[in-house]
Amino acid sequence: MSGARISSISLDSPASAVDLLVGDELVSVNGREPSDIIEYQQLIDGDHVTLVVRREGEALSRKVAIVKEEGQPLGLGIDSAVFDRIRTCDNHCSFCFIYQLPKGMRRSLYVKDDDFRLSFLYGNYTTLTRFTEFDLERVIDEGLSPLYVSIHSTDPELRAEMLRNPRGATSLRWLKELLRAGIEVHAQLVVCPGVNDGSHLERTLHDVVSLYPELASVALVPVGVSDFSLEETMRSHTKPEAQQVIELADRFQRLTEELLGRVSVFASDEFYLVAGATPPPAAAFESLDQAENGIGLVAAFVQSFIDQTVMDKLGTGFFQSVDGAPALGYRAPRGGDRGLHGGDGAMVITGEYAAPILRRLFDDHGFADVEVLTVKNSYFGGNIKVAGLLTGQDLIAALAQVPSDTVCLLPDVCLSEGRFLDGLTVDDLPNSVITVRTTGQDLRNALESVRSEGLVSS
Repeated sequence: MSGARISSISLDSPASAVDLLVGDELVSVNGREPSDIIEYQQLIDGDHVTLVVRREGEALSRKVAIVKEEGQPLGLGIDSAVFDRIRTCDNHCSFCFIYQLPKGMRRSLYVKDDDFRLSFLYGNYTTLTRFTEFDLERVIDEGLSPLYVSIHSTDPELRAEMLRNPRGATSLRWLKELLRAGIEVHAQLVVCPGVNDGSHLERTLHDVVSLYPELASVALVPVGVSDFSLEETMRSHTKPEAQQVIELADRFQRLTEELLGRVSVFASDEFYLVAGATPPPAAAFESLDQAENGIGLVAAFVQSFIDQTVMDKLGTGFFQSVDGAPALGYRAPRGGDRGLHGGDGAMVITGEYAAPILRRLFDDHGFADVEVLTVKNSYFGGNIKVAGLLTGQDLIAALAQVPSDTVCLLPDVCLSEGRFLDGLTVDDLPNSVITVRTTGQDLRNALESVRSEGLVSS
């Protein structure tokens, strides 16, 4: 990625009153060439902004002066978050899911980043193996907080082995410096059975408590293994192994609460589902900063469905607050809603993990008549059972036995800019499909809307 172009101009904004067009390339702001959307935001924060832009087909750049109130949004959408070049990941982790993707998918899906700026903006996890003193200085000076860091192991040799990068043995020194400077950090440990679990995981958690007590949260996440994995050491957790991880997390929850006055270690909801246990309730979580790691995600969904309230924060990253920051990857607009076209019934489509949760939820809260269609992920296979990785191909196969006039509700988490991971769209599906934001509140609202149309009996 290089450069930055204007992707949108908000109506009645300061930028709409001057000679700017969608597609103009941003050359400089107030005499400086910003390297990313963070620096751009800082430069446009004042009451006078001077842009130099380059328009396609014109030999000379043009200068545009804008007067606005200090702190007022400029009103420009920018097409990229990083203007110089995304700092790509030079690790070769055996558990990396990007290496487990089949060939022929969209090019953007194969990009691995290890850029602290995207960690701040979007909640992406960084291993800090490409972090530098200059980066540390910038993070501290600009207060780029929170950040999200992958630990995996505190054993230097094991971490370097898992990352397949010798810098993995030493890069956690940057974590210590970030915490010392007061930067809020959320950490994750991808737990791989037979590699960094058991006594290795216990040692890592002891080190986390003693060496990095300032960590805001630590998520224990199960490794995802698709049928395309070529790693012989990578496999799914067994039920007893998942139970052991939960027991270890429970132990360190009690320890951190006793020593630090707060709980900071959590096992992903997926561990509970694999173990055949119920994930913790909403009261067990102070925030949802690690919701995308499955920490409290089930609790937030259930809580939202039951009483129509939303917990404090769902999702990670700061990009919502940065003027002009574009969506990126799976945070891009979902889209794909074909609307309500009528029919004789309704059903909710989901993956294997969520299906029993939805069934109980519907039975207990007045929607026992709503069917749940469980879609097996044959595209990726392995232990991939989350709704967010459903593909159009698997949905078409699952819908083959569903009457065409059945209204189907689909979580939008499996879409990015209206496309599934395999490139198909909602329009390729054979049934009337309504995409619904992946929250309990939105699902309940959609069910009640469908019911009010007389498509589902009360």
